[in-house]
Order: sequence, then structure tokens, then C-alpha cells
Amino acid sequence: MDDLQIATSRTWAEINLANLEHNFKILKSLLNPGAKFLAVCKADAYGHGVIACAKKLQACGADWIAVASVVEGVELRENGITLPILCLGQANPELASLMCEHEITQAVGDFENGKALSDYARLVGKKIKIHVKIDTGMSRTGFYWPESDSDKASTAAEIKNLCELPGLEAEGLFTHFAAADEDENFTRLQLKKFLDAKNTLAALGLAFKISHAAASVGVLNYPEAHLDIGRFGLVLYGYASTDTGNEGSTLGLKPVMKVKSKITAVRKLPTGTTISYGRTFTLKRDSVIAVLPIGYADGLPRVLSNEFSVKIHNSLCPILGRICMDMCMADVTDLEGVKPGDVATIFDEDLIPLAAKNSGTIIHEIVCSPSPRVPRVFIE
Repeated sequence: MDDLQIATSRTWAEINLANLEHNFKILKSLLNPGAKFLAVCKADAYGHGVIACAKKLQACGADWIAVASVVEGVELRENGITLPILCLGQANPELASLMCEHEITQAVGDFENGKALSDYARLVGKKIKIHVKIDTGMSRTGFYWPESDSDKASTAAEIKNLCELPGLEAEGLFTHFAAADEDENFTRLQLKKFLDAKNTLAALGLAFKISHAAASVGVLNYPEAHLDIGRFGLVLYGYASTDTGNEGSTLGLKPVMKVKSKITAVRKLPTGTTISYGRTFTLKRDSVIAVLPIGYADGLPRVLSNEFSVKIHNSLCPILGRICMDMCMADVTDLEGVKPGDVATIFDEDLIPLAAKNSGTIIHEIVCSPSPRVPRVFIE
């Protein structure tokens, strides 16, 4: 067997790089003139396979790549990514040597973290580029931007002290919207606070080369928030909604991932038979059951037991009983000719939003869910 036959012998994720390029071109066209394109490739490119996706995005003309950790950035550097890389997560200062070695720009959200990076950079005689994070309402990381003028002055002074530390190059200033797809008033308030912070710092002589605020839906809904960079995450991979449906389809975006699985067995079982662990489903008729080699260890959430369907022969087939670690069962009674080796579609543009809805989560989590043992098969 060749590598492709092995990869598609059980369960695999099919990643359409042509669709990724298609989405890139659409999103690029929506950016304000002069704004740069930052492609977010954290979490293995949202489960899509970071190396292949980052290489494709670099070839398409992305200006920046973003990751969540320094280690993710190192992996990209070691695999030929030469674009500027921004680490969005606040990093352990012990990784400062890797930032220097691999030229990874680091987000910094408090003085102590920046001071530790400065100490290392000064020790080795190098510079670490940083983007200063302003907390305008996400309440996660960043310098909290206050309401009163006196508190603003104190926070601005602390940021100024950070940016003047030796060994640091304060290249950028940024924030992150908390509810860009849900709360317009709060999003505009966040943007107002960020611009206030930017202007206050400018009055102190801090003129950042780059400022950015909007990601994915924020870029789509708030052109005034594009600033110098638009950050594109989930929308790159085909979805502009975080919970229900695919609002990105109105833009012509194409989902990049499909997860498929080959039927391992087809079984005829009589009325009254119970299915899987806990016997949570009882057959109400004589039935034909397809056994699929995919379970919660592959990324099919167990909470979808008895609450989800897969596609077999282009028909929706309900999952019966509890999803196991490595397998699940689907009802194919009403289909003709289903046999071992037939391919079932587990996730696609219809089923990913359905899986998110029925499991009470967001699309982000579903596309990130296929585990490392699910091979990524890349197609153009």
C-alpha cells in the first residue's frame, strides 16, 4: 500500500488547499487599502494541518502568520515559513532564546513579562520584537485600559516604561474583540477604548508601526477596525459563524475540511436489539447497521451520541447508541447496497455546524477536534 492508501484506510481529514486559496482571495479583497493580511494558524491551523496550510497561505501572499505559542512558531520556521510570525499568547520568558533564534514577535500584556524578555535579550545582545496587548474588554491578557484620566495616565506610563526597556522593539499595539459577532455596541466601545489608548500613548511619544484590533467576523463587520492589519482565523477555513450555520457562505467562502471514514462492517440486527455501551438505543425495527471506525478518540464528540447523523451514499444516517472511543454505529436500513469499504462523511460544510449546534459548542471546537491519529490528506 502507498502512503495515501494507508492514510485513507480508516478515518482521515480531507483538506482542500484550493478552497483555502479561494477563501484567502475573497478575504483579501475585503480589507481596506493598505491593511495587511494576517493568517491565524494556531492550533494546527484550526485542526487543518499547520505546515501545509501555512505554506499555502505564504504562497498566496499573506503578510503575517499568527500562532498561539512560541513552539508553534518554531515549528513553522523549521518548515520553511519566512513571513513575520506573531505569537498571540503570552509566553513563558524561558522561551526568549527561541524568540530570538527564530525571529518570533511576541505579544506582551504586562510589564513583568516584558521585563523578563528584556533581561534575556539584553544578556545576549539581541532584540525581541513585541506587540503590546491592550485589554479593552476581553479580560484575558493585556494592559487593562481604565476609564478615569488619572488611571489612564498611570497605565500609559507603565506601557511607556515597557517599550523603553533595552532589548525590546515595541513594533505593534493591539487588542481583541470579545463579542464582534454578537454585540455591536460593546465592540464599538472596545474599538473606541483602543484608539483612546493609542492616542494617549502617541502623546507620550510612542508611535507604533503597527496597530490591529479585528479578527475574522470583526474584520467582516467593522471596516473601521481594520487599521494596519486584519487578523483572519476561522473565516480562512470557510466559516464566518461561531455557533449556528455558515454565514460565511454569503461571502462565497468554501469550507476547507471534510472528515471521512470507511465502513468496516455492515450488520443486520433484529427488532429489540440494544446498541453500544449503556444500551442507550433500542432498535424499533429489523435494521441494518454500519460500523464506522471513528470515535471520540478521533475527535467525534461523545456528547453527539444519538444526537447526530453522518452522510453515507449522500443520505443522512443517524448515529445509534453511544459513540465509543474508536467506533460508532449508523443506521443504514433505508439505503441499498451499503457495504464495508464504502466511505461515510462525518464532517463537512453541513455536518460541522450541525455537530457544533447539537453538542452545544462552536464551530471552532469541531474543526479543531480531529485528533493527531486522523491523517490530514491534502488536495488541490
